[in-house]
Amino acid sequence: MARRRTPTALAAVLAALALITGCSAADMTRQASPFAHARGARTVSLAVQSWVGSMANVAVARHLLEHELGYRVDVVQIDEVPAWDALSQGRVDAILEDWGHPEQEQRYVEDKRTVVPGGDLGVTGHIGWFVPTYFAEQHPDVTHWKNLNKYADRFRTPESGAKGQLLDGSPAYLTHDKALVKNLKLDFTVVFAGSEAAQITQIKQFAKERKPFLTYWYSPQWLFEKVPMTEVELPPYTEGCDADPDKVACAYPHTPLQKYLNADFAKSGGEAAEFLKKFRWTTEDQNKVALMIADQKLTPAEAAKKWVDGNESTWKQWLS
Repeated sequence: MARRRTPTALAAVLAALALITGCSAADMTRQASPFAHARGARTVSLAVQSWVGSMANVAVARHLLEHELGYRVDVVQIDEVPAWDALSQGRVDAILEDWGHPEQEQRYVEDKRTVVPGGDLGVTGHIGWFVPTYFAEQHPDVTHWKNLNKYADRFRTPESGAKGQLLDGSPAYLTHDKALVKNLKLDFTVVFAGSEAAQITQIKQFAKERKPFLTYWYSPQWLFEKVPMTEVELPPYTEGCDADPDKVACAYPHTPLQKYLNADFAKSGGEAAEFLKKFRWTTEDQNKVALMIADQKLTPAEAAKKWVDGNESTWKQWLS
């Protein structure tokens, strides 16, 4: 599968990111806030990743920082690992949704102490392998990894050749899927869609045609409301089973998603730093905003305002 096979969907998510960032959707790894070091300016720079849940967090935080606390907010589009480098160097002030990066935590939080934990986001993330529920209901045993090879031919695509396809999103995402396929001796090949938007487009097309598919996916994610999916049971996760990326043969963990702040910003960021530490919402809240952005086609700013207007009792606590 060509990674850019669905340019319309990819363009849509990049356009949404541009609306958040106020810049092009090019890699912003080296960009700092244009407001940084402005004399007397109350500014905040937030990292945003390419999945819509991250966009939802940042859109709501930005709205409240600007409209309730009077800050100017810059949003920098950046991949997960480079975001840690930018955070350490002060080129961004906060990451609002981290799915677990032990190597970066050790380097920047424990060793260099240039990054500090910002608390739980309030959302528990989980990555897994999923099949459409309509196929799982017809073939209940497909929901255990030991039976996947039995159905490999049903999951073949032109992109996967003679093997079954395991559809992944972006190579930049946290994934052990190539190692899992190899170590569990599965007759599958990992095919990257290239982005969350492209992956969603393909999943929707499979569902429209009622075709079987096996996909890397994660919760929270609004797509479950549109395409019901059932998780495939992988060997149970145990602490440290994913320590060696080449030897992973276990499921992904359930991860309470975390916020991280630049250490200097955490000390001197005033109301903004305190607000971001208190920013904590539910999976349901995040999915509502994500659904408005990705499915209802509201801009991130419009979606954030709509959620804020209807949830004052929640966000007022973040300002106290």
